[in-house]
Amino acid sequence: MAKTIALANQKGGVAKTTSAISIGVALSEHDKKVLLVDLDPQGSLSFSVGLDPEMLQLTLHDVMANRVEIQKVIKKVRHVDIVPASIDLAGAEVTLLARTGREHVLKRALSEIRALYDYILIDCPPSLGLLTINGLTAADEVIIPVACEALSHRGVGQLLETVEDVKVYANPSLKVKGMIITLYDDRTRHAKEVLEDLPKTYKIPVLEPPVKKSIRFAEAPSLGESILDYAPDSSGAQAYREIAKQLLL
Repeated sequence: MAKTIALANQKGGVAKTTSAISIGVALSEHDKKVLLVDLDPQGSLSFSVGLDPEMLQLTLHDVMANRVEIQKVIKKVRHVDIVPASIDLAGAEVTLLARTGREHVLKRALSEIRALYDYILIDCPPSLGLLTINGLTAADEVIIPVACEALSHRGVGQLLETVEDVKVYANPSLKVKGMIITLYDDRTRHAKEVLEDLPKTYKIPVLEPPVKKSIRFAEAPSLGESILDYAPDSSGAQAYREIAKQLLL
């Protein structure tokens, strides 16, 4: 039965999608069967694995709208499988509002295929709306990517409050696995101070090592590749390999 991990942070631009695909590919290097779930209407995860969200006939939106079973939406790409998303998913929150048990729609869909995978990684949208609530309800654990800058981690406390609400009302077994520190620049004192302050402020562990800022992270998605394929010997690729080792069952 797959371990299901949600990557969540309501702030955009913190390398959440990059972390999802990088960890997924790193886990596949250990012969693990991995499913990525693109829960963001922007479809960035889908694009990053080489798909064109605008050209897809079926996406996660069709699953959330109860039109098709999730098996019919899964795409096989390099290293991993993915449930892709498109802008249509933006309408799912409105549709879900009228559904009974709306927080559990994704969890019920994934229950049909959890036995087929070792890991399911859910890339949540940059918000605390109903889609993110679905991701947290479906997950066993949540990982919080946080950019290493003062303004970036101000919203972490709000996300942790949402996690606590989800534990009370929908998913009592949900655990916070830890934070991934992204966009880290070890040349600046500010970055080092933020890195030191984060675990003290939020009392949750940091998954080491911090992921250093690199232009290669911006270049890889245009080729439909992860950093582990595009620049396998880079510090970023090695960092995500080390983080993935901490998630191995």
